[in-house]
Amino acid sequence: MAGHGEQEHPHGADRLCEAGDRVYSRAVRRGRVSRRDAGPVPCLLELALLHPDPDDMDWLVPTSPQEVMTRLLRGMYDEVSTAQLRMGSAVAAFERYAGLAPLPSQASGVEGTALRILDGDARIQAALDEATQACTREVLTVQPGGIRPEHELTEGLHRAMALRGRGVRMRDLYTHVARHGQGLLNYLELMGDAVEARTLDEVIDRLILFDRTVAFIPANTDRTMALELRHPALVNYLVTAFDRLWRLAIPLTAPIPDTGFEGISHREQSIAALLAEGHQDAVIAERLGISVRTCRAHIARLSETLGAASRTQLGVRIAQVGLDRAARAAQIPAPQPFGVPAGRDAAQLPPGR
Repeated sequence: MAGHGEQEHPHGADRLCEAGDRVYSRAVRRGRVSRRDAGPVPCLLELALLHPDPDDMDWLVPTSPQEVMTRLLRGMYDEVSTAQLRMGSAVAAFERYAGLAPLPSQASGVEGTALRILDGDARIQAALDEATQACTREVLTVQPGGIRPEHELTEGLHRAMALRGRGVRMRDLYTHVARHGQGLLNYLELMGDAVEARTLDEVIDRLILFDRTVAFIPANTDRTMALELRHPALVNYLVTAFDRLWRLAIPLTAPIPDTGFEGISHREQSIAALLAEGHQDAVIAERLGISVRTCRAHIARLSETLGAASRTQLGVRIAQVGLDRAARAAQIPAPQPFGVPAGRDAAQLPPGR
C-alpha cells in the first residue's frame, strides 16, 4: 500500500492531492469516513491524517486539524533550524580558511603563509626537508617522551647530516629518560660537536625551529598532522620558550645532580613534586617519559623510603620532608654571567649572531 500511495500521490504532509483533500474534509465534518471511501487515497493513512477507529475497524477517524498544523509547523521549524546550522558551519569554515590565507609580504614581512596545516607523514617530511635545505645557521628541537626509537633517529639522520655539512649548529632538548637510550648516544657521537643535547625532567611537546624563522609543532595527538608556523610573533614565542627550558636543562655529558635526600633518586623527587600537585599516575608517566608501570614502581619505592602506608600519607610525608619544594627549587636557573644575553651562553651563540 505504501508503494501504491507514493506512486499515485507523490506529495508531502504539507499539501494534499484533490482526492485526498475531499476525503479528509469529509472525515473532519462527519467525524469519520469508511475505509472503503478512503481506499483510493492511501496517502491519508501514510501521512497519519487518518487512523483506524478503535471501536470499528471498518471506519477511519481523522487526526485533528490542530495536530496536523502542529506537525506541519514542526517540520518547517526543523527545516529552518537545519538551514541555520548549515549556514553557521559555512560561516565558521569561511572564517577559519580566511585566517589561513597568505599574509601580504609587503605589510607583514612574512614570506609565504603564516600558518600551514600539513596532513600526513609525506607532507610533513617534505616540509621538513624543504626547511632543512633552506636552513643556514641554527636548529632547535624539543623531543618529548622517553627513549627515542631507532626508526625515529634514522628518519631524521639524513637531515641532520645535511645540516652538519653546512656548519649549522643544533641544540636538542630531551627528558632525562632519554639518557638511557643507546641509539641517542650513537647519534650524538656520530654528529660530534654539531649537536649539543641537554635533558630535563619534563619538556613541552615536540618542536623543531629552523633559523628562528619557521617552526613545526604537532597538530593532533597521534602526530599525523603538523603545523608549519612562519609568523614572527609565534616563532619568537616558541624560541623564548625553548631558551628558557635550555637554561634549566642539564647537559647530556654532565651527571644529574644528587637530590640531597638519602635513598631518593632524582626521578623519584620529580614524581614526588607531581604527586604533590595532585596528578594521576598516567599523567606523571607521560610528562616524565616513562611507562605507567615504571611510575608506579617508583611511587611504591618512594612510599617505602618515606614510611608511608597510603597514598594520602605519602602526600603528607612529601610535604613534611620538603620534597615538593626541593624539586621546584632545582628548576631555578643559575645567574648568567655579565654581558651574555639571558638564556644563552657564549658557547651556544650561533655563528654570525
